Amino acid sequence: MSKYDDASWHYGGDFPKELPEKNGATHTGMFLNWCINNDLISNELKEDGKEEIEKVKRREITGSEFVMDFCDGKFSEYDLSDLGNSFAKDYYADDTDFGNKYSSFADDYVNLFDTKAEENDYEYETFYHIEDTYENYDLMKQVIDHRFEEWKEYIQS
Repeated sequence: MSKYDDASWHYGGDFPKELPEKNGATHTGMFLNWCINNDLISNELKEDGKEEIEKVKRREITGSEFVMDFCDGKFSEYDLSDLGNSFAKDYYADDTDFGNKYSSFADDYVNLFDTKAEENDYEYETFYHIEDTYENYDLMKQVIDHRFEEWKEYIQS
């Protein structure tokens, strides 16, 4: 079972000391939150995390809180349905044909929040300083929605 991401990969090394470790999962949480709300998660995750998934859907916890508290900071193939995994392998993973043609999740994430910061006359110190809020998720959700539509056309061609 291969892992797409692990918060520990991020909060090791040059991770900003002043930030909580959960900031290493903000981006992952936004993607998994989108997958939860689009029913692209595995039946196993639905069963094992029923209560927590409902909390995500009700916006009582964020995706990164779900990743850190329920998934032990890890995001893997186990978490997604077949369709979810197909999309994640093309969009969430780095350096894929789809990502090179359209964009990858990481590039979209950075570009979106760099643009938001610029419009508000500030700059994020690092990728990890992006706030884990539903306001930010709602912005990222629009981008993922768009990429998912592009991806569905891409796999048809």
